[in-house]
Amino acid sequence: MARKEIVAMLLAGGQGSRLGVLTRNDAKPAILYGGKYRIIDFTLSNCINSGIDTVGVLTQYQPLRLNSHIGIGKPWDLDRVNGGVTILAPYMKTEKGEWYSGTADAVFQNIHYVDEMSAKYVIILSGDHIYKMDYSKMLDFHKKTNAHATISVINVPLEEASRYGLMNTNEDGSIYEFEEKPAQPKSTLASMGIYIFTWDVLREYLINDHQKSASHHDFGKNIIPEMLKDNKKLMAYNFEGYWRDVGTIEAFWESNMNLTERIPDFNLFDQYWKIFSPNPVYPAHFVGDTGTIEKSIIAEGCMIYGTVRRSVIFPGVTINADTVVEDSIVMSDSLIGSNTEIYCTIIGETSVIGNNVKCGIGEFAENAFNPKVYNSGINVIGSNTVIPNNTVLGKNVVIDNYVTPHDFDTNNIPSGGYLIKGGGK
Repeated sequence: MARKEIVAMLLAGGQGSRLGVLTRNDAKPAILYGGKYRIIDFTLSNCINSGIDTVGVLTQYQPLRLNSHIGIGKPWDLDRVNGGVTILAPYMKTEKGEWYSGTADAVFQNIHYVDEMSAKYVIILSGDHIYKMDYSKMLDFHKKTNAHATISVINVPLEEASRYGLMNTNEDGSIYEFEEKPAQPKSTLASMGIYIFTWDVLREYLINDHQKSASHHDFGKNIIPEMLKDNKKLMAYNFEGYWRDVGTIEAFWESNMNLTERIPDFNLFDQYWKIFSPNPVYPAHFVGDTGTIEKSIIAEGCMIYGTVRRSVIFPGVTINADTVVEDSIVMSDSLIGSNTEIYCTIIGETSVIGNNVKCGIGEFAENAFNPKVYNSGINVIGSNTVIPNNTVLGKNVVIDNYVTPHDFDTNNIPSGGYLIKGGGK
């Protein structure tokens, strides 16, 4: 097998619990975004656009949708005999099988994969952020500075800095301290969770960390602090551009809504940095004589007979006449009935919203099911769910996946209400 200068290890096993019912059946990187994509498409596209053709995707939580989406990697030109994309799931060893217990442990369990590629460098990536980045420039910086590790950072507002892992640096960009979500931030350089390591150095640290039972086996909490303690050379690589963690309902909704602006912060139409995705082939979308669209993204295969304003509509959605969809995200193959009003709502895939439904109306109220997750006033309706005719849903309401009309005890769920099947978040 030919030697690879750099191998990407893409961490895609996250549960994404802050996205509630949207990630109850799918890993966060598999969630739909932007009318046509899944979140992981952005990191995979960054890899191939940066000249990285060997990518190990480390999956764990609810991987089926992710695995089938990635397939053999053809949309990203990663269907290769030498390299390409490889799904790396936890597996049975001779003595036992075990889940990945942290980000560093996930890479440790796949040391053989990087070794087989004879890679000199490894880039650790997350599969759940929206951004475009040329990793080859970061690698050039890593080599030029003779760093043992390079961490990509982005400037964040001081008032938000305590939400991130922060790098404190010298004038030359070398890191002298790493603080995980400090109450009193000393800098605004936030880690993006993108690391380049010289492989033989990282390999040694992964093996040592694995032997420490008290370790979280995490890059941010363990590997990087240990390297700093040993006076290894760690450099901060400054990234300028759009980068968004869409890990909360509000952040996910806001990032999608931004795409409907005339000049969005994040450009999906960049011919020089295309985002690839294995979308099924749909016919062109159709707008009927009763349909109107204002400042929205409408994917192929949609049939619009109602009014759509400031919304992101995924492929194969039907919106019937005398219906208004506003400030909302409607995922693939869903059906919205007639004379229905949908405001500030996220609707999962293959769901049906009946006729004469009112959704997202009234005053805000704290969610009675999980106020930490559902706190933005945005309604969330899961996938494969049917909302019956004549139903009224207030604001900040959550409806589970796979809900049927038989699950409804009432046709009026007030603001802050919920309908959840069994347990779950």
